[in-house]
Amino acid sequence: MKTQGIINCLKGLLFMGVILTLGSGQVCAAPKASAWGANYFPNIELVDQDGKKVLFYDDLIKNKVFAVNFIYTRCVDSCPLETAALRKVQKALGELMGRDVFFYTISIDGDRDNAQELKDYAAKFHVWPGWKFLTGKPEDVTMLRQKLGMYRQDGKAEQSLSEHGISILMGNEKAGQWIKRSPFEETQSLVRVLSTRLQSKHVARNTVAVDSRPPAESNGEKVFRSKCEACHSVSSEDGIGPGLKGVVGVRDRAWLKKWIKDPDQLITGKDPIALELYKKYKEIPMPNLRLQESEVEELIGYLEASDKTN
Repeated sequence: MKTQGIINCLKGLLFMGVILTLGSGQVCAAPKASAWGANYFPNIELVDQDGKKVLFYDDLIKNKVFAVNFIYTRCVDSCPLETAALRKVQKALGELMGRDVFFYTISIDGDRDNAQELKDYAAKFHVWPGWKFLTGKPEDVTMLRQKLGMYRQDGKAEQSLSEHGISILMGNEKAGQWIKRSPFEETQSLVRVLSTRLQSKHVARNTVAVDSRPPAESNGEKVFRSKCEACHSVSSEDGIGPGLKGVVGVRDRAWLKKWIKDPDQLITGKDPIALELYKKYKEIPMPNLRLQESEVEELIGYLEASDKTN
């Protein structure tokens, strides 16, 4: 088993030669006396949402357990959904945030983003302490992304906001442990990595066990959990977006299908209902999830079923 584990880790070695990851989620440690420390990570200067200057290695990741991702604050596609998904993880981590776990979201758009814009962006998502939003010189951020293995593998610059990779890097710098995952995985799975598997034995031993929900019972529920739950509930309680209890009965079904499938078209077309929702919920755009017609129908069916049981 030990030999097989080493083989699995080697299979997950990324092209930039530092981040060890597996699709199965195994966390791999760098070898003893590894070079993946202060001599590897660019100690670039960044500015956080409060205007404070920090150094990436010295101030952010050294001796810490952390998650880092990169976004465009002006992205109306996957970035808002990515931020909302990480907010769920932050809430689930509770008191560990800012003490045993730290989040860093770095703007790719350093030419336009400043501290105030990052602060406003974070406020829209009700971000808690322990999560910094940062920006820096574009060339420095590009170098950092390349070093972290979070840049296009062909080395070409992105031509649009939708071309950058959607992933988060989680690590324990002191232990030399790293894993790259999708922010859209089950929240509890990401929480377990950050609260136990990457933590020291002392912290992991004293972490409250996280309860896992039973598997989704329908395809519609799977779609809701993976695509919608970061912003919405099936109750009347609002999150980043509105609670969805009763929405199937309130909205015209054809409009609802269009809103779920192509929300960007309704907003750019100045649909009055779409614009009202956009303004009410802090102008956070409903992302185009690129759902198939069948997935839209299954999602609506799940919302209908939820109305009957809640």
